[in-house]
Amino acid sequence: MSATLPVYPWRLAPEGLATRRQLRAMDLRPGGQPVVAELQRPRRHGRPPLVGYLYRVDQAKPVRPMTPGRSRALAAALRARRICPQCQRDAGYCIPTSLGVCASCAFEGTHA
Repeated sequence: MSATLPVYPWRLAPEGLATRRQLRAMDLRPGGQPVVAELQRPRRHGRPPLVGYLYRVDQAKPVRPMTPGRSRALAAALRARRICPQCQRDAGYCIPTSLGVCASCAFEGTHA
């Protein structure tokens, strides 16, 4: 993607361009517009740079308001992420995808 897009060093993007996170802080969203440039932050030890995509602020749209239905759906999705698929208990935290089950089930019997 970077072959055709302008690339800017980290923190040196021109005025009028922003990342998704910066747009969200302004209560905006990309609104279907294409990526117009990218930021690259170099890293050490030969690792590839961190990349952030930039969007035009003047074409961004307002964030959609949270409706009661969207609020219920979000609450249900977050609640589902707390339920352990193995023991069916509410873990009280979002279960890490790396484990797939709550910590009690993942490490049961390993510390005998």
